[in-house]
Amino acid sequence: MKVLTANRLTDGAVVWYGADHGWSEAFESVSLASNADETANLEAIGKAACANNEVVDADLIDVSRIEGAIVPNRLRERIRANGPSNLTEPGKQASADFRRPG
Repeated sequence: MKVLTANRLTDGAVVWYGADHGWSEAFESVSLASNADETANLEAIGKAACANNEVVDADLIDVSRIEGAIVPNRLRERIRANGPSNLTEPGKQASADFRRPG
């Protein structure tokens, strides 16, 4: 399974392509690609969004379903999904689920 992520061009925030067909800072709203056609569709959306200067560095990442939740496979992407790990005050990472797949 794959999801599409990028950085918003206006402020650099990590964004995810959502089921509502828009970009969101909330990982929970991601649009999930479960087959080759859906993956190709997300890839085309990412390329178009980059070309339209909506986002930069659009990339498909691997995710797994763990106990019903969609979780990025790589630590780097879990950090991106949950927010900066170097903040001293609680941010969006305070409520994040850092479970590791597998």
